[in-house]
Amino acid sequence: MKRQERIKILFNRQNAFALAILLLCLAVCYWLLNLQVNILTPEGFRQTVKNLGLLGPFVYIAILALSVVISPIPSAPLAVIAGTIWGTFMAGVYSIIGGFIGGLIAYFLGRTLGRSAIKALTGKIIYFSKNKGETYLSWLIFITRMLPIFSFDLISYAAEIAGISLPKYTLATFLGMIPSTFLLTYMGGALSVGTPLGIAISVIFLIVIIVLPWLIRRYNWLGMRDIVRVE
Repeated sequence: MKRQERIKILFNRQNAFALAILLLCLAVCYWLLNLQVNILTPEGFRQTVKNLGLLGPFVYIAILALSVVISPIPSAPLAVIAGTIWGTFMAGVYSIIGGFIGGLIAYFLGRTLGRSAIKALTGKIIYFSKNKGETYLSWLIFITRMLPIFSFDLISYAAEIAGISLPKYTLATFLGMIPSTFLLTYMGGALSVGTPLGIAISVIFLIVIIVLPWLIRRYNWLGMRDIVRVE
């Protein structure tokens, strides 16, 4: 392949768009980390959102989408905090929108940037075995959306690299996010109200989402070791 052709492939419109999105995400991340109030702490996040008024939900959605693209930003604690601010339902809706948008961005970046760039961005990369077929991998994505077996962003990046179609990826992502997201926001709402039953359910859910993923990895349930490899 000639040098001019290689340069043309490298700097095509799709790659340029992906690079622009990535740079925008990094710029927003830098801005968040340099605010006078640390928005990534529970109290700082709550104070910032309240000060923004009607813009608060939009900022939260943007931060949650960013948390999927940029690994160091935690998304689950933010959903819990959102539950204390807007209640279970509205916080759940905002969280699903933000997480879904972030998942689509990561999927698109996985298509355009490739493995090396994704590993540089996240520190790791996930490889999916294609022996089980695309439908099986879609079910796997659905399960990993409900349980934090693997990082949300790593799964999003790996899905397109593995060749999973956009319709199957979006359906598995959206449906898988719903139960876990509403449970996280319910946890936040219950903790803010302080009802004994809500707190008890929250503790049980917290134990489940910690212990169950560990058991799946430890005992190779669902044949994870044969399908997923993390480097």
